[in-house]
Amino acid sequence: MFEMVIDSIRVSLMNYQRVVILKEKHSKRYLPMWIGTNEAEAIALKLEDVAVPRPMTHDLLCNSFDSLGAKIDHVVVWDVNHEDTFMAKIVVDFKGDLIEIDSRPSDALALAVRTGSPIYAEDKVLDKAGMELDQNSDDLKNVDSISPDNKQKKSTDYKELKLSAFDDFMDELDLEDF
Repeated sequence: MFEMVIDSIRVSLMNYQRVVILKEKHSKRYLPMWIGTNEAEAIALKLEDVAVPRPMTHDLLCNSFDSLGAKIDHVVVWDVNHEDTFMAKIVVDFKGDLIEIDSRPSDALALAVRTGSPIYAEDKVLDKAGMELDQNSDDLKNVDSISPDNKQKKSTDYKELKLSAFDDFMDELDLEDF
């Protein structure tokens, strides 16, 4: 099992889906996982230290654990199947007993960032889905990115893509339709 950190949350320009990028803590190996928009927002809000007026679902769950005297010990991405679906579990310390709770990786990560709990990935997951990325590689270009170190950064290519979509829309407008 390897300790991981959240490197960033990225937005694919091809389909605007979110990808959370985990990085092995003591290596240059990365683990990209597609996640839902709401979960990406939940993780990003905490990474950016954005205060919300009411508790979000993940905050509610953390508060519930606290109220019951339980603590998240760690989370682990333990498997990835042939359809590239990742499996995770939240390991909770309840009165000295470690209890494993099945979870989607995105929810486990949202809880981990709220509690400062360690994130791990099993060897077999990194062997199957992990990759070494060069920071200048095409795999990391043309994306919106949110990371703990540099909060939010946008690539020029992303801005140009958004603008070109607007230009295409404007070119297709027929003023007689109004």
